[in-house]
Amino acid sequence: MTVLLITGGSRGIGAAVARLAAERGYDVCVNCRSQEAAAKEVAAGVRALGRKAAVVQADVAVEAEVVRLFAECDRLLGPLSGLVNNAGILDRQARVEQMDAARIARVFATNVTGAFVCAREAVKRMSRKHGGAGGAIVNVSSRAAVLGAPGEYVDYAASKAALDALTTGLAKEVAGEGIRVNAVRAGIIDTEIHALGGEPGRPGRLGPLQPMGREGTALEVARAIVWLLSEEASYSTGTFIDVSGGR
Repeated sequence: MTVLLITGGSRGIGAAVARLAAERGYDVCVNCRSQEAAAKEVAAGVRALGRKAAVVQADVAVEAEVVRLFAECDRLLGPLSGLVNNAGILDRQARVEQMDAARIARVFATNVTGAFVCAREAVKRMSRKHGGAGGAIVNVSSRAAVLGAPGEYVDYAASKAALDALTTGLAKEVAGEGIRVNAVRAGIIDTEIHALGGEPGRPGRLGPLQPMGREGTALEVARAIVWLLSEEASYSTGTFIDVSGGR
């Protein structure tokens, strides 16, 4: 039995990963912070593909809720074998001189601290050092980590750069314990996250400016994530795949 936990799995990239992973034989724990109805629809899709699914509502920015999330996944589906750190937020487009500390703290609480604590709980379960059977972690990063997102989301870009550092460091830390840790850096992808920044049409504006001439889809990102989770990527750790149309 292969059990995958996806944070922020109710929509966008997380939902696409859940469906594709189910097609590849995974049972899926779908985490959401607030959109429980959408998460239940994703879980129903997983079950329609013949796999088990569970929905656990929890805010990854709150440590106690992360601990509960993983405990519920254990109880409902069994031993964990994969984690996709997908939950992420951004705030409205702004320059750095317009950002206050509260905004930066909110972004980092979910995108960085939440990912760290989720990775911690996954390692406790999957590491051979702790009696686990090994597994894989995939962090959902962004090309913004490299490009900086000037004039829009430098705080978000910085949080994703921190996620990249977590990927590199943790991969080396647990490579000998049967856990692979990799990341996918998404480019301009047509998902709902852009609406949080105040410009839902951002993919349509920026897509034609990419080298491939279009925005990407959640499924295209999901394919890279699921490959990194799979045994086809058995000798890959600390690796980054840019799914960004050449950006």
